[in-house]
Amino acid sequence: MNVLLLNPPFLPRFSRAQRSPGVIRSGTLYYPIWLAYATGALEQAGHRCRLIDAPADDVSLDDCLRAVDALEPGLIVVDTSTPSIHSDLETAKALKARRPDAVIVLVGTHASSTALELLSDEAIAGYVDFICSQEYDATLRELAAAIERGEALESLRRIPGVYFRDSGSVRLSAPRPYIEDLDALPFVSEVYKRHLDFRKYFYSITQYPVLTLITGRGCPYQCTFCQYPQTMHGHSYRYRSVQNVVDEFAWIEENLPEVKEIFIEDDTLTVNRTRMREMAQEIVRRGIKIAWTANSRCDVDEETLRWMKKGNCRLLCVGVESGNAQILKNIKKRITLDRIRRFAKEARHAGVMIHGCFMVGNPGETKETMEETFQLARRLNFDTAQFFPLMVYPGTEAFEWAKTNGYLTTTNYAEWLTEAGTHNCVVSRPELSKDDLVEFCNTARRRYYLRLSYMLSKLRQVLVMPTERKRIFKAGKTFFKYLAKKV
Repeated sequence: MNVLLLNPPFLPRFSRAQRSPGVIRSGTLYYPIWLAYATGALEQAGHRCRLIDAPADDVSLDDCLRAVDALEPGLIVVDTSTPSIHSDLETAKALKARRPDAVIVLVGTHASSTALELLSDEAIAGYVDFICSQEYDATLRELAAAIERGEALESLRRIPGVYFRDSGSVRLSAPRPYIEDLDALPFVSEVYKRHLDFRKYFYSITQYPVLTLITGRGCPYQCTFCQYPQTMHGHSYRYRSVQNVVDEFAWIEENLPEVKEIFIEDDTLTVNRTRMREMAQEIVRRGIKIAWTANSRCDVDEETLRWMKKGNCRLLCVGVESGNAQILKNIKKRITLDRIRRFAKEARHAGVMIHGCFMVGNPGETKETMEETFQLARRLNFDTAQFFPLMVYPGTEAFEWAKTNGYLTTTNYAEWLTEAGTHNCVVSRPELSKDDLVEFCNTARRRYYLRLSYMLSKLRQVLVMPTERKRIFKAGKTFFKYLAKKV
């Protein structure tokens, strides 16, 4: 059967698959990674698929409708995010009007966490047949098989993991178990090669061109703000075998030699230290040279960091979040400031660069604690850093905290973005407004990046690390223009 999987039109270079969806000032554009994995799963089952990434390819709704005419899909899958949901629904409506016999399915973080809310609207239920909750690879495969067999709607409604509207009420067929055998998934790099142009994707912290993949799904930690574990993949970290992961690295080196780096998008790659060292050792044993970057916590020991460096780990992206110990407890970060400082020291010893993420506006935040966060960032002196106001999304504990306490400035999801498509803080408290949070972050970025010592370190990096030049110039061209503005 023919299947269309669509990262729908919205704003140019809108990163729907980012944990905080938006247009990113550094020029970063995320791969539609979860749609790509689902595409591979459907193709494994023998279905003919087309994956369209409209924000990357500047594809319009009319272009999508023409693609529907050409492909004649029996199943159309539309990805969603919170700030784009109104546009996503309009796309689904137009697709249903164009091909009434096709089954229209919504997937993604927003649809998964607000399925009851969405399908309670009779109008939406008129053109959206199902919402697939959480991980949807296996759900889509079963749906496609049932549709191809010509099964009736009642039969489709028994497939685990789907929400549907029936007799005026919204129901979940049955919970969909998480995928345990991740080795059974196809290499997403192969899917990218068939369907996407990898040159259109850019991550400011990685070398260009870059490919994104996962080695595991789920995260055992309970951070209140983090979207994917709470809305998509759960809190059990399931992972691919070391052999399977390194096989994909080797495939990329052989089949996509232009790619300079791999970004591992696991929520926390380094949870299992033994597996992490084994993966690095296998990379060394097989002589694989491609660099890689990954998400991590600030608690990796120096021995593991040294093995990761030997295995071509170039940089880790870590969530520090706050420089205040009580706030770290409030957001269930389960880490201490002493451990964070020790990690920074050990990462420098091991030669692994760090991108630090700092967030303000969490429970307990004051102007004084925000300054503590900046001072910690300054002392850690990571290779790069980002400062964000708290962004809350349906399905997360942080969203419920803001909503219950009356801290949301709007319930219109479109206002999660500015007119330019960049992130718009929607959490405001009497003692700390959203404007306070945004102003702090803008000022903190300038204070961090415009330090003379930092700029000299970047100049030194350009001179002595040729592999970093292209990344620094490409990201800096956009980002430093933004820094110079008082916005």
